[in-house]
Amino acid sequence: MQLPEQFLLKMKDLLKEDFDDFIHSYEDNRAQGLRVNTLKIGLEEFQNISPFTLKKIPWVKEGFYYGLEERPGKHPYHDAGLYYIQEPSAMAAAEMVDPKPGERVLDLCAAPGGKTTHIAEKMEQQGFLLTNEIHPARAKILSQNVERMGITNAVVTNETPARLAQRFPAYFDRIMVDAPCSGEGMFRKDPEACAEWSPKNVEICSMRQLDILDSAAVMLRPGGRLVYSTCTFSPEENEGTISQFLKQNPHFEIEHVQVYEGFSKGRRDWAAEALAAIEQTIRIWPHQVQGEGHYIAVLRKMDGEEPAKRKYAKTAADKKLLKSYQQFAEEALKEAPKGEYLLFGDQLYLVPEELLSLEQLKVIRPGWHLGTIKKNRFEPSHALALALTEDQVVHKWNLNSDSRELAAYLKGESLPAEGPKGWYLAEVDGYSLGWGKVSNGVLKNHYPKGLRWTGNF
Repeated sequence: MQLPEQFLLKMKDLLKEDFDDFIHSYEDNRAQGLRVNTLKIGLEEFQNISPFTLKKIPWVKEGFYYGLEERPGKHPYHDAGLYYIQEPSAMAAAEMVDPKPGERVLDLCAAPGGKTTHIAEKMEQQGFLLTNEIHPARAKILSQNVERMGITNAVVTNETPARLAQRFPAYFDRIMVDAPCSGEGMFRKDPEACAEWSPKNVEICSMRQLDILDSAAVMLRPGGRLVYSTCTFSPEENEGTISQFLKQNPHFEIEHVQVYEGFSKGRRDWAAEALAAIEQTIRIWPHQVQGEGHYIAVLRKMDGEEPAKRKYAKTAADKKLLKSYQQFAEEALKEAPKGEYLLFGDQLYLVPEELLSLEQLKVIRPGWHLGTIKKNRFEPSHALALALTEDQVVHKWNLNSDSRELAAYLKGESLPAEGPKGWYLAEVDGYSLGWGKVSNGVLKNHYPKGLRWTGNF
């Protein structure tokens, strides 16, 4: 790998005697990790059925390294949302957010969704998770990952941080800011980040990060926690950005959190006018742990005021419009999901409690997508299937992970099927995968066209 010359000179000046170890880390294979989705499967259960070679990641109990030649993204368990493939060091940030069930949490720069889905697992489908991405194409990928992991309490938006700050002042208990950065910590994983690096880009990123943090500060309630992370080594974007933010926002302070073995402290000597507390921020180095480069700062908002009034979302109350859905629920589900319904056109959603108005915001997913209300019938969504378990449905159709029938289902083919007419939850080894509809001895395939497998298995 050809690293930028200016980057090498900069890191040599910063690391001094540690520079040789740092550079030698680029000769090693990068660590590959997956994080078990505990919304769908327990850790012990996953380890018992896993077809992969797993080794524990020390700083996150749901995280595992997997073998260099293994491809978990090509396994049906990935389609079922049993795990999320994520760089091991990146898993540390959501651990620091430490969300609790029932809280209001924001992931401000969320695509593709690694930290969002980690946060959601810790929230256990309780509370409200707003997950946002400013770039439209990446926001759609984020929404797809929220769906695949079976998350029911998330809203996905495609907005600027400043626009969200106008709508959600002093609202969130916890905020994750995984800020856009120069990506120095991902050079081994992402050659494009290496090719795009320049000192000027580092400077641009630093200014952008401060703007994002200022919006996040507005949205955090007094007493709330803000976690800032980057995947870069640059002090300008790490200790420098946090020092500048604290200087401009004296009602915030750095919070001390547990540091795992192999993690390093922030460097006060690398940032101008840095507070002594900057050493309580966290650096993760590829020559000290099995993972890429990362920086994490945990901040606490000490005081501030909450707005006297808030405008809440209007939900669907027209029982006539919900009639086809209710009929489907009576026939296909043992118990219909409870909560407030919202219609976006002909799309039916279940929204988180106490959701603020989303009017005039770019919304990709306003809640748990239940399905489409069509003329005289309801068609359940893929998101509904992936968040259900086999004990919640009337009919299920289980397929073995190594069977020809599963391969046919994932390719979108219909299957011979004997049983009562109606909707069936298709499963892989007992874990929800999608919908099928049985009629006249055939299971008609409702696996989404955009997700269907192609080629040989």
